[in-house]
Order: sequence, then C-alpha cells, then structure tokens
Amino acid sequence: MKDSVVIMPKGKKLLKALGENIKFARLRRKLSSEQVAERAGFSRGTLWQIEKGAPSVAMGAYFQVLFVLGLENDFLKLAGNDELGRKLQDAGLVTKARAPKKKANDSQTKNKNNKEKNNESPIF
Repeated sequence: MKDSVVIMPKGKKLLKALGENIKFARLRRKLSSEQVAERAGFSRGTLWQIEKGAPSVAMGAYFQVLFVLGLENDFLKLAGNDELGRKLQDAGLVTKARAPKKKANDSQTKNKNNKEKNNESPIF
C-alpha cells in the first residue's frame, strides 16, 4: 500500500489555486473537459482532479494539461525566482574548505626513497 504524501495547508491552497487557474484557462479557450483530457491522454476524472488541485495527481499530468492549453512555458516558472537561495548563495554560508593539493615532487621523492629502502639487501 502506498503512503500518502502529507501536504501542508498552504500547499493545499496553492494546489487548489493552480487547479482553478487551469480550469479557467480551459474555459477561456472554450474547450470541454473531454477535449482536454483526450488531448492530454488521460481520463476526464484525472482532469477533474487536476482542476481541483489534487496532490495525488502526477506532476507530469499537470504539465500535459498545461501543454494542451499552450501554457507549457509557465511550467518553467516553478522555482524560477529563488530569492532565498540566491541570498544564501551570495552570503557564502558554510562552505567546506578543501585540503591543499599535494605537490607531485614530494610524493615522487617519498616513493623513490621507499623503493631504495626496499631494494637494499639484508646484511647477514
């Protein structure tokens, strides 16, 4: 059995608003729910859920409806204006410092000395 995704109240409101926007866009184009669902490749029930803002509908289905309505570029606006992320990036918060690179000469010298020690013949 699938675990359901818990959506916070604000998220539910946003999904509902998205669904309403999709429905209004369909109605402005004078397309029936049957036409849009057929062009999108799924049932009218799925379209109905999208227009209600159901969180259980796959993101791809939302995209497909936007594509049918000619609004696919609006999908790119999701997370496009990431103000908080840019502020954090500009502030340069908590970045790990890398260790300095080893010099090639030091490691080669150590390897050469180890080989010389290994090649010495034992004294009896």
